[in-house]
Amino acid sequence: MSSQHATEYILWFDDISIDDVPLVGGKNASLGEMYRHLTSKGVNIPHGFAITAYAYKHLIKTTGIDKKVSEILADLDTHDLRNLQERGKKVREVILQAEFPDDLREAIITGYAKMEQEYGENVDVAIRSSATAEDLPDASFAGQQDTYLNIRGSKAVLDYCRQCFASLFTDRAISYRHDKGYSQFDVYLSIVVQKMVRSDGACSGVLFTLDTESGFENVVYITGSWGLGENVVQGAVSPDEFYVFKPTLREGKRPIVSKRVGTKEIKMIYNEAADAEETVVNISTTAAERGRYILEDDDILQLARWALLIEEHYGRNMDIEWAKDGDGEHVGTGRLFVVQARPETVHSQASRNITETYILKEHGTILASGQAVGAKIGKGSARVIKTVAGIHDFKAGEVLITDMTDPDWEPVMKKAAGIVTNRGGRTCHAAIISRELGIPCLIGTENGTENVVTGQNVTVSCADGETGHVYDGLLDFSINTTNLDKIPETRTKIMLNVGIPEKAFFECQVPNDGVGLAREEFIINAHIGIHPLALYNFESLIEKAAAGDSAAGEVVQQIEEKTTAYPHDKRQFFIDKIAEGVGRIAAGFYPRDVIVRLSDFKSNEYANLVGGKFYEPVESNPMIGWRGASRYYDEKYINAFELECKGLLKARNDMGLTNIKLMVPFCRTPKEGRMVIETMKKFGLVQGENGLEVYVMCEIPSNVISADAFCDIFDGFSIGSNDLTQLTLGLDRDSDLVAHIFDERNEAIKTMVKMVIETAKRRGKKIGICGQAPSDYPEFALFLVDCGIDSMSLIPDTAVKTKLLVCEREKELGILKI
Repeated sequence: MSSQHATEYILWFDDISIDDVPLVGGKNASLGEMYRHLTSKGVNIPHGFAITAYAYKHLIKTTGIDKKVSEILADLDTHDLRNLQERGKKVREVILQAEFPDDLREAIITGYAKMEQEYGENVDVAIRSSATAEDLPDASFAGQQDTYLNIRGSKAVLDYCRQCFASLFTDRAISYRHDKGYSQFDVYLSIVVQKMVRSDGACSGVLFTLDTESGFENVVYITGSWGLGENVVQGAVSPDEFYVFKPTLREGKRPIVSKRVGTKEIKMIYNEAADAEETVVNISTTAAERGRYILEDDDILQLARWALLIEEHYGRNMDIEWAKDGDGEHVGTGRLFVVQARPETVHSQASRNITETYILKEHGTILASGQAVGAKIGKGSARVIKTVAGIHDFKAGEVLITDMTDPDWEPVMKKAAGIVTNRGGRTCHAAIISRELGIPCLIGTENGTENVVTGQNVTVSCADGETGHVYDGLLDFSINTTNLDKIPETRTKIMLNVGIPEKAFFECQVPNDGVGLAREEFIINAHIGIHPLALYNFESLIEKAAAGDSAAGEVVQQIEEKTTAYPHDKRQFFIDKIAEGVGRIAAGFYPRDVIVRLSDFKSNEYANLVGGKFYEPVESNPMIGWRGASRYYDEKYINAFELECKGLLKARNDMGLTNIKLMVPFCRTPKEGRMVIETMKKFGLVQGENGLEVYVMCEIPSNVISADAFCDIFDGFSIGSNDLTQLTLGLDRDSDLVAHIFDERNEAIKTMVKMVIETAKRRGKKIGICGQAPSDYPEFALFLVDCGIDSMSLIPDTAVKTKLLVCEREKELGILKI
């Protein structure tokens, strides 16, 4: 603590550094640190001042508050909620009834008067708590004390400062300090008085310099909603979400690898009513506001660049609050601001060399679904509690089901086997606390409190990616623990099959050499859901609908509902979602190779997409019909392929993710391969340019028989053992009548595999396998090692055990010397 400041009541941000935490708390110290060191680098931070912890000590000693509080808390029992609530209420009443000493009152009034000189009479300020132990690496006091927004006039400032001091003794704060081992009098309160950003006319939110769920450190994760930021922090809304990839952002690229529109049902704005008791009020958002992104790409990238500057200054992962001024003469400047920053406190303490993977071993009826927080599984008897008044009934080991939480819920959250909320985003209170406690949590289920009843046995699973589920019943699950320090290197690369972009930041932490198969089909199904030609020809569909075609009218309506953030250019929706889906996977595994298989839907699968029936033929055997390579150059489909190519080009060029390699599926002849290469070139994807490699799937007997000719065209092969097996054995693997014959270990299949590996090795081409066989059969994996294959791409669950198996075989063969 700076000794010259030790007995001051007021300190301006200009005079505060991170060393002043004991005097002004973590929040104020961080604001001062950034104001002094980062505003010169372009980070906008609203000015303000701190009311110091010394001022708080002066208040409680001069007025005798400290003695009265000691008496009230003498028989505190934080495990008895009624005892806790009674003691907390009495303490707060003592502080709220106290008068400020004259010298402290004058100091606060003088500080506010200086703010008025800078920003105008009755300037609007935020009054926020900054506890002296807040935001330390071993504890997060975020949200434990109160915040007050749009405070105007010196009298109001004094009144709300008194309330802020009283909030040091909210029930949740008393309980949290007690359970963390802090004395109730070892923590003091400083107050932030800061110029408001008029985000009531724009938007605000929270960002982290890592992925909050997986701990993946190479992204900036931004969330936000319309209006003032309290709704995002409290979990009252489901916000928009954005991910920006750090390494290529530093290179000047535009790597927004994920964008998701939140529902954003309400927004908090200034309460302009003359007789209003509350300074802010929530109002419903419009349909247009709910359907579009809160930020333009330039703003997203600006916030991410600032996040990098802040992270680099502090040398650690950060949790940052931001706000944007509304445009307009009477609102603000339209500029972005950082209004708070603190160290991230969950993943910074996690072990980096031990990974735990939760695996649900059975499934039941899904009762509710929402955004998964973390990747754990929990189960127990459900307890539906609609308001905080009902928390007395909660028992340890139950699953908490509620609308949303705030810090008042913390005394019971720490006892829960799982937490489920109707509302909120992944930076809301419920998410932050459950993450800190290591409890599985689902947020934004919308109907959890309606679909689950108290006493019902449930399982909360966050182990399947971004979307988690509440299942009926107590389901069995397992936990696999891996010590990453004990995983050996092998000559044969062990890559992963990845289809779900939302799982990439988790799965990239499995020991691996990259992605051998990234499927576009999941991205198209889950994130787009519309036939690309329906988007390409959207205007003509509108014309058909206007002419009375009811089927076209229904498709137009469905497309409008799915593409609200793209009111003018439906084609760009497809391009962006391909780029983001592929980009998120490539970012997770960067700079290792990520081999993306071009779209390989069959006609019946395409027909199930919105608008698909307008563009797809009815085939008697789609499995060997119009699929893969034969579509891309066909005049009936080439416009759709153009959108796909543009999305991939955006991911590689604009985002800078040149680790993306491409793979052509179901390419029947060398001539067809050349036609695909030329078509890709027409749309900007030029083989060899910017390091672009193009592989071919080896899944048809002709790929093996004409392997030399395919080597003249492509940079390598990836064996698709599923299709190669069914086409070599001449069976339909979807038919129950012949399914018993399907076996990749058949000698004919092994002969085909060995032949193509030998050809590729002779021609100096890369060859791997991305089919299911080595994941399912250890002996097949060993056969591939014996053949000298370059890589195997496996499902993540089998990667470690297969790598250990491969290591032993390579030692036996003398390939690997340890």
